Amino acid sequence: MQRQLRSSRIVTIGALSVVSFVLATLLTTRTVLGGDSGDDNGRIVQGAGTTIIHGGTGSPNFVPVTTTIAFHAERSSGGVTGEFECLALAPETASGPGSGQFTVNAMYVVGKVTGASVHEDTATLTGIAEITGLGAGTNVPFTFVVHKGGRGLPQC
Repeated sequence: MQRQLRSSRIVTIGALSVVSFVLATLLTTRTVLGGDSGDDNGRIVQGAGTTIIHGGTGSPNFVPVTTTIAFHAERSSGGVTGEFECLALAPETASGPGSGQFTVNAMYVVGKVTGASVHEDTATLTGIAEITGLGAGTNVPFTFVVHKGGRGLPQC
């Protein structure tokens, strides 16, 4: 019985974490350097950053989750190429000693960027990802929206 409860809880936490990750990715400020259309190297966008998912894994425990994100996309003769990576970490314990140490690999996403569109200071990247951990899957479509500029960094 306790094992079934734990499995059900893991699935619920996983689903909430994936939803929270997507919302955090779309709504947080990201550090970005974006290229203009005249770049010789074909760069469309690149950047990286660390975020915390608002609300963590959600109710009832609200275990915090941090993410480290890196991405880039370039124009090539074959269209658009690039990569997207995200590592989500959670603490081993929800409260007490060690609860502030983000050491548990909760999810890892490795994606290939296959499409990009740019409108003013916003780029939308699309592609296919491999996900391990929470929300695990193969050939999972993704959409990643990023805004140009970032605190303390130059805008290109």
